[in-house]
Amino acid sequence: MLALLNEEPFLRNIGDRGVRTVADAAAYILNGPVASYEKFGFGLYAVESKESHEALGICGLLKRETLEDVDVGFAFLQKFWGRGYAQESAQAVMNYGWNTIGLKRIVAITSPENRDSIKLLEKLGLRFEKMIQMPGHAGETALFSAERPA
Repeated sequence: MLALLNEEPFLRNIGDRGVRTVADAAAYILNGPVASYEKFGFGLYAVESKESHEALGICGLLKRETLEDVDVGFAFLQKFWGRGYAQESAQAVMNYGWNTIGLKRIVAITSPENRDSIKLLEKLGLRFEKMIQMPGHAGETALFSAERPA
């Protein structure tokens, strides 16, 4: 988590979470994913290689105060980009949202300049809905959405 949150693409596309030490990373996990599991029953999950069990990144469902709907989020260490991990994990998380949690709609947010993320969201069946302003983020954010498949 420490490495992921400090990679340049994470800082540029998602933002600086102020995590600089292992202790900061542990606090981030407790106050973010663990707190989300306790409050909502879901959150961000660690994604690891099936073969080596090496940590690749994170993916999960998030309930943000600023969004009406649950959103799918993901971030991977740059050395694992382009291997299909984000698509595989995000699709699994969305299926969990639809089939286990019973969500009717899932959204995603990204910077309008983040072409790789937009391409992946479209592959997952999310479509651009509108530009929104997220608190604490400079500029506008692209909101994508998908309705539960029939």
